[in-house]
Amino acid sequence: MSWFQRPPGWPAVLVDGPVVLRPYRRSDAAAWSEVRRANRAWLSPWESHLPGSWDESNSPAAFRYVHADQRRSARTGDGMPFAVCLREQGKERLVGHLNIGSIVRRAFCSGYVGYWVDSRVAGRGVIPTAVALAVDHAFGPGGLHRVEVNIRPENRPSRRVVEKLGFREEAYHVRYMHIDGAWRDHIGYAMTNEEVAAEGGLLARWHRVRDSAG
Repeated sequence: MSWFQRPPGWPAVLVDGPVVLRPYRRSDAAAWSEVRRANRAWLSPWESHLPGSWDESNSPAAFRYVHADQRRSARTGDGMPFAVCLREQGKERLVGHLNIGSIVRRAFCSGYVGYWVDSRVAGRGVIPTAVALAVDHAFGPGGLHRVEVNIRPENRPSRRVVEKLGFREEAYHVRYMHIDGAWRDHIGYAMTNEEVAAEGGLLARWHRVRDSAG
């Protein structure tokens, strides 16, 4: 991709109610570090991370490398990395992360969705809303046909997110990724554009599910 061509669908800001997805900024370093460090017990069992302590690899200084890698991925069209924010009482705070990564174009037009959220806002529908926003964007301006999510079987909160949204469980990946000191199995979920197009998109489906629950 030449320097003057922007990848399809990027950059973008996506909003539904108080949930905002936007590109990261260099000024997010302190907020990102605070959330990551405060959620070590919540996040570390499910993530692969660099050698060194959790505090070191999630410091404001480490964010510079994370941000540079995200910018590189977005520029080349390999990823769509979003800061997940909550806008409340006129203020916006960073509460999570969502990326559509490993994007392949041409005849495949697919990518992998990964996400995490601050445990202090878990259960409020933030991540299901964020995933629905991002998937609709990926299927629309992003030009993708299929998205996949791979989750450890033991990670029930994350599995509930995709199951509530109606992702298909389609594979069991044995010793799929090295996480928390060992090769871990993952369950593969997927969705194609056709599966939600007739419903007005994944966000519209999620609104109906959420509203029917209460």
